[in-house]
Amino acid sequence: MTQAIAPRAAATTTGGVAFRARALLLLLLAVIGAVLAGAAPASAHAALTGSDPQQGAVVGRAPTQVSLTFSEKVAMSDDSVRVLDPKGKRVDTGKATDLGGTTYGVKLHSGLPDGTFTVTYQVVSADSHPVSGAFTFSVGAPSQTSVALSDPAVGGGVVGALYGVGRYVSYAGFILLVGGAAFVLACWQRGAGVRPVQRLVVSGWLALTGATLALLLLRGSYVGSGKVGDIFDLTLLGQVLQTKAGAALVSRLLLLAAGALFIAVLFGAYARRYEVDATDEGDASGRSDASDKGGVDADAEKGDLTFGLAIGGAVVAAGLAASWAMAEHASTGIQAGLAMPVDVLHLLAVAVWLGGLSALLVALFRAPTETQIDAAAVRRFSRLAFGSVTVLAATGIYQSWRQVGSWSALTGTWYGQLLLIKIGLVAVLVGIAWISRRWTAQLSEAPQAKAGAKAGAGTGTTAGTTAGTTALAELRTKQPTKVPANSRDSSSGGSDSRTADSRDSNSGHSNSRDSHSADSRRAAQLARQQTAVATARQKRLRDADPARAGLRRSVLAEAGVAVVLLAVTTVLTSTEPGRTEEAAKQATSSSSQRSGPLSLKLPFDTGGQDGKGTAEVTLAPARVGGNEMHVYVERPNGKAFDIPEVKVAFTLKAKKIGPLPVTPDRIATGHWSAIGVQIPMAGDWEIAVTVRTSDIDQTTVTKNAKIG
Repeated sequence: MTQAIAPRAAATTTGGVAFRARALLLLLLAVIGAVLAGAAPASAHAALTGSDPQQGAVVGRAPTQVSLTFSEKVAMSDDSVRVLDPKGKRVDTGKATDLGGTTYGVKLHSGLPDGTFTVTYQVVSADSHPVSGAFTFSVGAPSQTSVALSDPAVGGGVVGALYGVGRYVSYAGFILLVGGAAFVLACWQRGAGVRPVQRLVVSGWLALTGATLALLLLRGSYVGSGKVGDIFDLTLLGQVLQTKAGAALVSRLLLLAAGALFIAVLFGAYARRYEVDATDEGDASGRSDASDKGGVDADAEKGDLTFGLAIGGAVVAAGLAASWAMAEHASTGIQAGLAMPVDVLHLLAVAVWLGGLSALLVALFRAPTETQIDAAAVRRFSRLAFGSVTVLAATGIYQSWRQVGSWSALTGTWYGQLLLIKIGLVAVLVGIAWISRRWTAQLSEAPQAKAGAKAGAGTGTTAGTTAGTTALAELRTKQPTKVPANSRDSSSGGSDSRTADSRDSNSGHSNSRDSHSADSRRAAQLARQQTAVATARQKRLRDADPARAGLRRSVLAEAGVAVVLLAVTTVLTSTEPGRTEEAAKQATSSSSQRSGPLSLKLPFDTGGQDGKGTAEVTLAPARVGGNEMHVYVERPNGKAFDIPEVKVAFTLKAKKIGPLPVTPDRIATGHWSAIGVQIPMAGDWEIAVTVRTSDIDQTTVTKNAKIG
């Protein structure tokens, strides 16, 4: 009856573990699906803050070049900026140039027609994220245009989704690789020989390596056309290798090669030394002085190996973290020299905490019963996790200030809102970790109970193995008794029946072999049943410890929150920082307070005969620097008014600048123009227009307008 129930208990326990693992996997897939379903194309981390001509501007003559100003440095190729005429024909020379600072320009062909022109741009920001957009300006007057910008936004589509998955998998692989290895070296050295822990760390290495290769292939299409067919374009791959992001990915692959050697030593020579130590523990009481000396030497050698692995692993882990820091948020913006090492520390702290948590979860749920993790190892990880959270908080505060910069950006931008969500998840994770620390303290308070459970588990294993072995031996000892019977039958038949006896003897031997094979299978089956009974007994003893069971539940809850936290972090690294977004909005607001050029109508009356009319002043692009001014004078009936003279003056009273006189040239009846009108400063300018309708009749009319 016990044999029938115990395997069912083992199956139930195993089924519970499998159910929890499946639930955690489903949570992971759900989070990834929600992120990918709701995520737009990767947000630009560089924003267009200005252009010349401006968006929607109407200029009197065709410009010789178009310039674009971004919030940070960007990388451009020959086709990064395109200018299209109303018919959709490209009118730029194709070679973008750096005009200094964060402004870039492209030359235009001469003899451009009047109408509306479209400017498209597709560049890569300094933190390796693609940026795209378009705007229009007009020459002479707006017109219809045949240009249709129907292509998907850069960084979106299937390629963008695949790139996002690759980024998530690479972060997850890094956390499992670094955190799992740190857990083994710093907390549970015997875990180096535990297969589930080995599989966890190796899986992290494989995930990070595979994701890095995939990102390298996807990169060219991700920042370019976005077409699936371009993923394996070797020309694009060559271009990617020459960029900062490509160099970071290649560096990561080289470091992963060193990481493979580290894993081989950790789970090879290092694990074997602990297995030898475990084997020799039973003979410790009979050691001689010479063997004691050899044991001291072995301990020193083991310590040296541990130290060497720790140093080598730290170098590889820091290099892997730097491959992100040198190509993403930390590499651009304010205080980049300080931000990159801080980012490395932040990534390492996350990996040690969450990766170690994953290793602890595996050790609690999947480690064999005879190699269950001890309370001392759990306490060591608790201290290590506390230190990691401290580093994480310090570096996170600095990074938040650097990327957000203001309270308004924290609540008014998508980056700030995601950051608040991340902070909330970290707070939840720390709260669950506090509960885990309480369970850990209870583990340390009851060592005798755990020792008794461990002893009972060992007895069960021995009993099960002994029972199986005894059964097999008994079944085997019964086999030779059938052979002499055949032999006696053969001898009683005399010499004349030797041939028949020989056949009978061969038949007897064949039957004996078949019976022996069947009995061996039954013995092996019985041994497996006995082992299952022993395993079930061991698991019941292990699960009977309430502190260990509570720790398993709390660690599983921590792992579930960590999965969501990692997904939010992945989206956060693909979102435009709040500081950059607000700066771009302010720059755009200050440079685009009007739609198109400035246009003012000033009615006048000189007092003489035929002295009434309207002067219309247009100023394009109406911002700081050079502008083009036109003055149109009309009679009350709307016809052009041919007058002797028009003068214009600009005054910025708030700064005591001006008046700055401008004398336009007569172009045609009622049309006056001036090119290169300089506006030195943005502000609320007073525009004074002096109109002379005869030798003695003139007047000055004024109007205020915001320029720049």
